[in-house]
Amino acid sequence: MTALHIVGVGGHAKVIVALAQALKLEIAGLYDDHPQAGAVLGCPLLGRVTDLPDSPDTLAVLAIGNNALRRDLAGRFSQVRWATLIHPAAWVHHSAVLGAGTVIMAGAVLQPDARLGRHTIVNTGATVDHDCQLGDYVHVAPGCTLAGNVTLGEGTFLGVGARVIPGCTIEAWSVVGAGGVVVRDLAAGVTAVGVPARVRQA
Repeated sequence: MTALHIVGVGGHAKVIVALAQALKLEIAGLYDDHPQAGAVLGCPLLGRVTDLPDSPDTLAVLAIGNNALRRDLAGRFSQVRWATLIHPAAWVHHSAVLGAGTVIMAGAVLQPDARLGRHTIVNTGATVDHDCQLGDYVHVAPGCTLAGNVTLGEGTFLGVGARVIPGCTIEAWSVVGAGGVVVRDLAAGVTAVGVPARVRQA
């Protein structure tokens, strides 16, 4: 079995390490550019991000919660095989499609025909219902609820406990604040908060 290399040592890395351990994967170690970084849950720091071998023999995952940083890091490597990880305590319907590097955390639910892009995070206890379309580098935070036929553009971030009603589209690189309830489409690059969620003016 190929050992898993993990990029990042922050809080999200702890969850990724725990996920890998739940899957009984061998973990090679971690990579991060912060010199003060150390071991995470007993997994050693092997070096800086640039030390990750860019090779088809390298199996890796990005343990970074920040969507833009995940995108930038993924772009540095052309040969790495990105692992798609599903926690054994998650439920994913067999018709769901997950892109490379996507991670599904404990208690998450993915219903039929959900389609997720690359390096997307469905965090602890979040639900993604039927026919949802999630772009690359999306992060659905713990406890979020996406009803059926929701579309999230690239880089969308949904804060803890956010909800989206059926059929809504949130365009690329938008943010929904914690607890927000999206009841209408949101344009690209906006931040929406509240119940119902309204775009916050700069």
